Amino acid sequence: MTGLTSARALVAGLVREGVGDLVVSPGSRSALLAIAADARADARVTVHLDERSAGFFAVGLASAARRPVALICTSGSAAANYLPAVVEAHHRGIPLVVVTADRPPELRDWGAGQTIDQIGLYGRHVRWFAELPVAGEAGPGWFERTGRRAVAVASGIRPGPVHLNAPFRDPLHPDGEVEPTAEHFSAPSARTRGADAADIDLLVALAERPRGMLVVGPADLDAHAAVAIRRFSAKTGWPVIADVGSGVLPGDGAAVLGSGDHLFAHRPDSIDVIVRIGPAPTSKALNTWMADRPADEVVLVGDGGRWDEPSFTFTAALDAAPGALFDVATTRVDESADRTWSDHWRSISAAADTARRSALADGVFGEPEIAATVGRAMGHDGVLWLSSSMPIRDADTFLAIGDRPGRVLANRGANGIDGIVSSALGAAAADVGPVVALLGDLALLHDLGGLLAGPRLGLSATFVVPNNDGGGIFSLLPIADSLPADSFGRLFHAPHGVDLAAIGAFPGINHTRVGDADGLVAALHGARSTGGIHVVEVPVDTAVAVRRRRAAMAAVTAATTPP
Repeated sequence: MTGLTSARALVAGLVREGVGDLVVSPGSRSALLAIAADARADARVTVHLDERSAGFFAVGLASAARRPVALICTSGSAAANYLPAVVEAHHRGIPLVVVTADRPPELRDWGAGQTIDQIGLYGRHVRWFAELPVAGEAGPGWFERTGRRAVAVASGIRPGPVHLNAPFRDPLHPDGEVEPTAEHFSAPSARTRGADAADIDLLVALAERPRGMLVVGPADLDAHAAVAIRRFSAKTGWPVIADVGSGVLPGDGAAVLGSGDHLFAHRPDSIDVIVRIGPAPTSKALNTWMADRPADEVVLVGDGGRWDEPSFTFTAALDAAPGALFDVATTRVDESADRTWSDHWRSISAAADTARRSALADGVFGEPEIAATVGRAMGHDGVLWLSSSMPIRDADTFLAIGDRPGRVLANRGANGIDGIVSSALGAAAADVGPVVALLGDLALLHDLGGLLAGPRLGLSATFVVPNNDGGGIFSLLPIADSLPADSFGRLFHAPHGVDLAAIGAFPGINHTRVGDADGLVAALHGARSTGGIHVVEVPVDTAVAVRRRRAAMAAVTAATTPP
């Protein structure tokens, strides 16, 4: 047995355990893996020229499809270019299986081309690493089982990336081999994830406390979990503070509130219990408020056992699936007849919304209005992909919770702007409905190579780009007021001077520039009806944006601070 049989067995194990998409970048050392992947009729192969973009494409695809995705590349720096996406998948709990081809041991550290040390290349950013035998030196059953194990670990109770390093010797081309037969392969495995009795007992006991709160971070919860949380909220009278990426929308009689950044700017309330579900929320004000220990009990739910709470204020961490946990707990909770607590938070939220709208009623079409317009125009189908930096903060704050799309995704693991275009295109490849990405001009330019993959793969996605020529988030930080204007501009502003209209000259990419809400809505509807890749640019002014955001915060603080 030589290389292709091992490659086929490895790929068979990946697919049989649930991988439906194989994201491949061309290379010589990985040629047999690519051939084995392409031979599968039960999985889709997409080819990407740039491994960094390929990695983020896989992150987006796995996020939107809620299933594991495999990456395949050649040796050397190609494997190193997966690192940013692996880091993102590690922090967000995205199931990826990264298969890096490698030189055999006898060629390593002897000056062979495209050879680096790939052993443990991604460090502690993977759930499991395995160095495979040289292809052909173990039976196909071993490679198949290793592929299946990799998927099981990547999509298990603590999902995340797995790295398999696969050495190949020459010849790196098919040599008359046949696909391994069924007797090489073992039966499929089954995995379940639920909530144990101790987790349920704790949540039921906490529910007896009247002043509780459910805080849901950007967890992209499925419909089952969202409904279970709302029903628990309705029965206990606890409000739900739902991050824009939470997947929780109003319904089922629950007090579902958003706008955490303004809602918690100055909240002196002391409460009994905070149950935080999923990753940390986007809102800095909300995270700061929780870090100040306003509650006697702070419980983390469903964060994959990572204990993601940098304030170290939590009192318990439950590694339970939120849907199962809240489903069962709700049946054991006595319904609260007193709605004073939830009504209190509804009134605060209403006052914040009114003050914010009033502060921004100046006729300017800026970044807050862009975020709100995009969300409303999408309706409740499709996926809104939000870039880190200002787009996700603006959507979390200024997009009314009732106007949020059904799914909002973002790379909130490492919170960077790397690979946003490729991640959104990965979501488009998942075929989960129309995809619109809201990202800044720097994020677009950072992943411009990823944009070129859209037309080649026949994908449809729209990229809405508020263009302030180099980003403006640093202008909102205290450092902006403590440096001379020229020093601040030189050190923290990154003007690029690129006319984004030039992007429209790329084959298969359409560019539109708009200046108001009507123009943006028309561009979004037009892009949706025609399909393909569209870049909708909206020029904005950083100084105006900073002034308006601060005015909105001041107005909300005045409206919600007790006398």
